[in-house]
Amino acid sequence: MLLVLVAAISIHADFEGGSIGPVRQVVERHYECSLAGETDQDGRNRQATWYYFRLDGARGDEVVIDLVKLAGEYNYRPNAGGVSDKTPPVFSYDGQTWRHLTTVEYDPTTPRLRVRITPERSPVWIAHTPPYTTQQLSQLLADVRGHPHLRRETAGKSVAGRDIVLLTVTDPAAPDEGKRVLWLMTRQHSWESGTSWVSEGALRFLLSRDPDAVRIRRTTIFRIFPMADPDGVARGGVRFNLNGYDLNRNWDAVDASKMPEIAAQRKAVLDWVDSGRRIDLFVTLHNTETAEYLEGPPSDPGSGHAELMRRLFRILRDETTFSPTRGPEHSAASTTPGKPGRMTVTQGLYHDRRIPAFLIEQMIGFNSRLGRYPSVEDRLRFGTNLVKAMEEAVHDLSVTGP
Repeated sequence: MLLVLVAAISIHADFEGGSIGPVRQVVERHYECSLAGETDQDGRNRQATWYYFRLDGARGDEVVIDLVKLAGEYNYRPNAGGVSDKTPPVFSYDGQTWRHLTTVEYDPTTPRLRVRITPERSPVWIAHTPPYTTQQLSQLLADVRGHPHLRRETAGKSVAGRDIVLLTVTDPAAPDEGKRVLWLMTRQHSWESGTSWVSEGALRFLLSRDPDAVRIRRTTIFRIFPMADPDGVARGGVRFNLNGYDLNRNWDAVDASKMPEIAAQRKAVLDWVDSGRRIDLFVTLHNTETAEYLEGPPSDPGSGHAELMRRLFRILRDETTFSPTRGPEHSAASTTPGKPGRMTVTQGLYHDRRIPAFLIEQMIGFNSRLGRYPSVEDRLRFGTNLVKAMEEAVHDLSVTGP
């Protein structure tokens, strides 16, 4: 699809994960690009936190791009959206190496983000965060296919029929009895591509010859959902599945015909515990704009979850690049009390089986601990350290419940 062609400059989004709304030329080499955005099944909670397009024919010429239609709604409360000067875009000349483009101007009244770029080469790709597509996941799985410590299964299908991949990593030579069991879920929201880079780093470490990885495989079972919303990732979506359902809500109102992704993932988790097997820790990883934090399940005195939350938070803070903007907190019972279909995965799993499920948010904005905007390399490295932190958090910790 050719979105605009003026002189020799053109803007395209006809590739996996690509997304941009209507494009209008303001003057020569100045374009207004609306973000496509998405709403939920009720036409509410508009999200416009994803764009990914290619600019052709602009080598050596400054191009001004105004990103507009940024405003939205979150949990039924209007906001200016997540695209601002605190979340500058990334650009790449090869679709693989991404750098932040910090020459931006933000007008909060419109709202509008103005981007200036003088490409050294053509084409150049521009995105909200470094993209991670279903093709990249397929390549990762091809790279590790046949590994003796990896088992791949399909937990179910998405609305469009894509596999909901579930990976198990452990050493089959060591008996499963007595092993700790840790679950990791990423990419519930398709715009949050940073979580996929983390899960790739985690998987590559777990399957490596690193002595810590060897030890973890002998004592631990890791279960990983590497891409919870493959349809959204493929189409360049934001937050909802093809039927408009937020895959980190609705865990208390599962309908397999409308949200088969949640139904498949929930069944895999509950079947595991209902068969008498343990879950010592479940983590779902997310991205947000400028906040970074750990949120535990609703408070349950005597469960040990509060101690597990404090322990995981301390390890993440002290031994990784996790840069918390607030302390650890228990979640509420629901994001919208009294309204069905508003429980997150952590809230839903706690409600159903008292599973120790935690949410980690990582910022895409400037990270003061890193001293820069997070890079792909930072995300991959965090994947390694997250695995170690999860394993350390449950080591010798007694937690009641499943």
